[in-house]
Amino acid sequence: MYRNLLKRLFDLLISCIVLILFSPLMLCVYVVLKVVNKGDAFFLQERPGLLGRPFYIIKFKTMRDLHNKDGKLLPDKERLTRAGKIIRQLSIDELPQLLNVLRGEMSLIGPRPLLMAYLPLYNGFQRRRNEVKPGITGWAQVNGRNAISWNQKFELDVWYVDNISFRTDLKILILTVVKVMKGSDINSSVDVPMPRFTGNN
Repeated sequence: MYRNLLKRLFDLLISCIVLILFSPLMLCVYVVLKVVNKGDAFFLQERPGLLGRPFYIIKFKTMRDLHNKDGKLLPDKERLTRAGKIIRQLSIDELPQLLNVLRGEMSLIGPRPLLMAYLPLYNGFQRRRNEVKPGITGWAQVNGRNAISWNQKFELDVWYVDNISFRTDLKILILTVVKVMKGSDINSSVDVPMPRFTGNN
């Protein structure tokens, strides 16, 4: 019952509360990024949702579109702004995804939506992570995030798929808040980016 009905109500309730509470902060971040980025404050990218169906994830844009002389984007470290790094460290860049939750494309809790390019590389076990909606945070995020291997990440994601419950979601939500406040694990992607997934070979 929780998985098929109450989880969606939980998503809507928490998302609305957080959006109302953090709307002044989000407005300030929007204005800052419009100035710092000299343009867009939001980053939209196509990601796989439930059963691999594509949707556009919404995040605050923490990197500028800087290119080298050949027209290729510069490395992330060179494009990440000072304001963007702070926003990432506090996980504020994730807040716009609450709109994805309200639209039914994501859940608060679930496997993080990866790149569309990874879909053909999954084996049968790894593909199971797409049996549920992707989440803003998840079991893998509170158990190491980028500090763990791809195999460990997939194992944690599939464990969550098989063990969805209100108790599990509440535990992940609380651990996420604690880790964000402590600045541990959750913001590891700022300094330790996860290498690209290249399949099992």
